[in-house]
Amino acid sequence: MGFKEADFPPVDPQTFLDKPFLDRLRVLGAHWAEYGFGSPKMVHVIYLLKVFVFYAGVGITLATLTSGLNPLHVSEWWNQPIVYQKAVLWTVLVEVLGIGGSWGPLAGHFKPMTGGLLYWLRPNTIRLPPWPGKVPFTKGDSRTPFDVMVYALLLANLVVAVVLPGVSSTSLDGALPDNQGLVNPVLMYTLIALLVLMGLRDKVIFIAARSEQYLPALIFFGFLPFVDMILALKLLIVTVWVGAGVSKLGHHFSNVIPPMLSNTPWLGSKAIKRSHYRNFPVDMRPSKLAAGVGHVLGTIVEIVTPLVLLFSTNKWLTLAAVALMVCFHLFILSTFPLAVPLEWNLLFAYAAIFLFWGFPNWDGYGLTDTTMPWALVAIAIALCFFPVLGNLRPDLVSFLPSMRQYAGNWASATWAFAPGAEDKLDKFVVRGAKNTRTQLLASYPPEVADVVMHQMMAWRSMHSQGRALFSLMLRHLGDDINTYTLREAEFSCNSLVAFNFGDGHLHDEKMIAALQRRCDFAPGEFTIAWIESQPIHKGTQSYKVIDAALGVIETGTYRVKDAVEEQPWLPNGPIPFEVDWTLDVDAARALTDPEIVREPKMRSGAVGDAAQNQVQQ
Repeated sequence: MGFKEADFPPVDPQTFLDKPFLDRLRVLGAHWAEYGFGSPKMVHVIYLLKVFVFYAGVGITLATLTSGLNPLHVSEWWNQPIVYQKAVLWTVLVEVLGIGGSWGPLAGHFKPMTGGLLYWLRPNTIRLPPWPGKVPFTKGDSRTPFDVMVYALLLANLVVAVVLPGVSSTSLDGALPDNQGLVNPVLMYTLIALLVLMGLRDKVIFIAARSEQYLPALIFFGFLPFVDMILALKLLIVTVWVGAGVSKLGHHFSNVIPPMLSNTPWLGSKAIKRSHYRNFPVDMRPSKLAAGVGHVLGTIVEIVTPLVLLFSTNKWLTLAAVALMVCFHLFILSTFPLAVPLEWNLLFAYAAIFLFWGFPNWDGYGLTDTTMPWALVAIAIALCFFPVLGNLRPDLVSFLPSMRQYAGNWASATWAFAPGAEDKLDKFVVRGAKNTRTQLLASYPPEVADVVMHQMMAWRSMHSQGRALFSLMLRHLGDDINTYTLREAEFSCNSLVAFNFGDGHLHDEKMIAALQRRCDFAPGEFTIAWIESQPIHKGTQSYKVIDAALGVIETGTYRVKDAVEEQPWLPNGPIPFEVDWTLDVDAARALTDPEIVREPKMRSGAVGDAAQNQVQQ
């Protein structure tokens, strides 16, 4: 791999699509295990410049100079509350602009590399309200001038909050006489209102702003006295850490570790990368080493260390725990995980230092030092509400508010287009960029672009969801899987709504319906296999098969154990499914003819060859 040259898979681009689909997955999966995406080093340098020069450099300069501090004198500002507040506000601004997570080539944004404002300042782009049938004035799926105005006001509010000097605070003066004030809480009130309003109109922007983590912080900034604000912020970050750690218990997370480490640019040893698979390239399931790395260095660290930070009054133990969490986040940052939440990891590394070493438990900032104990208990309960609900009912809550980031347990999808049907997206959907493949064509021949697009699906196949998604495609497409155009939905969704970050709820049947209203796909032209996250108390995951023209055509479940025990390229055929409901051929045809009564056939039971009743076009 060179600085400018990618490490291209060992395939002939001219004949690559002539191979059966599963054979393509097997070859590219083996290549991923040794080289990851194979991105040139230049790509990683661009990300590093974005994170450390633009995000950290510009952010620190703005936060300090606008607060009367010298950015070069770190000892003066690292524990100033207003600097931390502005660091959070700057992070929200960077994220909501589309320059933070889910940015650039590692998230499927090639040309342009930025989604965000290129979409959200443009009327008639796709808008996805979370509850259009329940919240007044949120129906529709097109961005209006009103939505653009609200988004622009949100950006302006964030800029003003970052650049204005602090205001005095009686509670801060009482606890920390030498201070530069706090961000004016009035700015938090308008910012909270705009975020909520924007979220009700378009959940994509709300999720992109990482509101599940930063909105509570804004509420604490605006409404709590200083000491209680620090304690609430401690509870918030501990909830994020522990929630993520708990979500990694189970079968999924071990499958995340090998492809993530394989994509780590500084890890050049093929032997180390291969050791995270059971028997490369014959058995590509995660090895015991991968499980150990995931659950010892990942799960245990994320659960135990935050609890130590929350309750420890021992200086050396606290310092060690702070150092461990800083190393934890810097390690994740260094692996350049897909969706690239690099700024988030850098902020959390700083937050560990600021909150637990800058305001330690033994210095009047332990939970028992609160001035409003019942409010703190209510905050703790509120912070746990969505993680608990989201793990029990993942269909109701995005995996991000559920605090399942990088747990491997996500709602996911694979898209399949009949030959030529994908071009309708470029033709009829208003957005800031074209299809991911179309973006690649600006730099690569079509055959090379096709291989790159398949690399994304090879990556998905190495996770537990991939086995289920491709099994569903095999059942519903049959041999057509070799001639249809299959796409990784996360990356395709990025090109359509500007952001994804691995959340299948952003490309469920509501989003597909929005595409159908614009593109008018014929039955069979656009098929979607979609699976929900696994509930924490069940051993199964739910799935849907969607035809863009017909809607949901099948629902059911599968055992997670069956998925994780299979190889990425499904050498034994599709994994088993339990079908709850399906649409037979006659009913599917009836849906396309308004003169025929639309009564889909109901059935349940295990799927067999004679009972599949899948839609055939």
